[in-house]
Amino acid sequence: MNPRPQAAVSSEPDGLVAADAALLYTPTDAARLLTVPESWLRKRAGQRLIPCTFLGKHLRFSRHDLTVIAEAGARPARPSTTRQSRRAWT
Repeated sequence: MNPRPQAAVSSEPDGLVAADAALLYTPTDAARLLTVPESWLRKRAGQRLIPCTFLGKHLRFSRHDLTVIAEAGARPARPSTTRQSRRAWT
């Protein structure tokens, strides 16, 4: 009797990484993930200021688009300034 062939082991966990990369989010879902108002997202997408995808007249965002939008908003910390002590008026 021949043993059953084993399934090939993939380095991708059930293909979830590839499936997530192809997933497109609605403006409502994207705004919720970015924690910004949907109107802000729609306005900037309409002005082509942020990456997005138009499927006909439907606006969508990929996971990569959301990452780029979030990274574009990152600002470095300001260097700390020494605070001068208040001098009493005499």
